[in-house]
Amino acid sequence: MFRTKTSAAGLSVLSNTLLIVLKLVAGILSGSVSIIAEAIHSANDLIAAIIAFFSVRIASRPADKDHPYGHGKVENISGTVEAILIFFAAGFIIYEAIDKMINGAEVKQLWLAIGVMAVSAIVNIFVSRHLLRVAYREDSIALEADGRHLTVDVYTSVGVMLGLLLVQLTGFHILDPVIAIAVALLILKMAYDLLRKAFPPLIDATLPEGEEQLIKSAIAEYMGHLGDAANFHELRTRKSGCERYIELHLVMSGSESIGRAHELCDHLEEDIKSKLPNAHVTIHVEPCDDECDECPGTCPPDEQTLGP
Repeated sequence: MFRTKTSAAGLSVLSNTLLIVLKLVAGILSGSVSIIAEAIHSANDLIAAIIAFFSVRIASRPADKDHPYGHGKVENISGTVEAILIFFAAGFIIYEAIDKMINGAEVKQLWLAIGVMAVSAIVNIFVSRHLLRVAYREDSIALEADGRHLTVDVYTSVGVMLGLLLVQLTGFHILDPVIAIAVALLILKMAYDLLRKAFPPLIDATLPEGEEQLIKSAIAEYMGHLGDAANFHELRTRKSGCERYIELHLVMSGSESIGRAHELCDHLEEDIKSKLPNAHVTIHVEPCDDECDECPGTCPPDEQTLGP
C-alpha cells in the first residue's frame, strides 16, 4: 500500500491536511504563535505535497513527439517551486513571532497544544520515512523534497512541544515566539538545501562527480577489448528528474569492423546502465588509425586515455 510514487504523494496530502486542521484548532484555542507557525509550516507542506503528487504523475509519462527527452524535469521544477514557497513561509513566521515579542501574548490551553504537537511528530515520523524510502527507490526529487519537509516537521514539532512544556513549567511566555523563530530558521535551512538540489538540473548541470567516476571506470574496463588506441572524450552528462543522459565520443582502432564496434558499444552501454539506473547512453564512435600521430597518448587536451 502506498508503494508507488503517486500513492505515496497522495498519503502525504492526506496526512498534511489532517495535521493542518489539528494545529490550527490548537493554535487558535491556545493563542500560541509557535503552533500557528507549525500550522503554516504544515500548510506549506500540503502545497508541496500537492505539487509533488501532480509532478510525479507528469514526470512518469513516457517521452513523446513534443518531449523526446521525457518529462522528468517537472520534478525539478516542483522542487524549486517548493523551496521558494518555504522561504516565504519562514519569513511570515518570523514576522508574526517578532510582532508577538513586541506586543506580548499569553499562551493558553497548553496541554492541548502540547498533545497536538506530539501527535504531529508521531504521524510525520511514519509518513516521512515512507516517502523517503519510495523516493530513494524511484529516484524522485519531488518525493524526496516532500519527505524532507516532513522530517523537518518532526524536529520542529518536538521543539515546539518542549518549548511549550518550558512555558508551562516556568511561566515565561516569551519563549513561544522565540521557539517560532527557531522553527523558521530551520525551515530556511531546509529550503536552501532543497533549492541547491532541485535547481541545477534545470540548467543541465553535470551528474555528481561520483557518478561520472562510475561512468569512466566502466569505460576503462573495456580497454583490453578496444586495443591500445582506445580513448574517449566529449563526455557530457545531465539529469532530468530520475533520468540520466550520458554522451561520449569513443576512439577505436580504424581496423575494427562496424559490427564489432556496435557490439562493444552495446556492451558498454549496458554496463553503464547497470551501474546507474535510468541511464540513457549515446556513444559516438571515432576511428583512429593505429599509426596516426594522435593515438595513443597525443589526443586533444579534452581527450582521456583509458589505459594506465
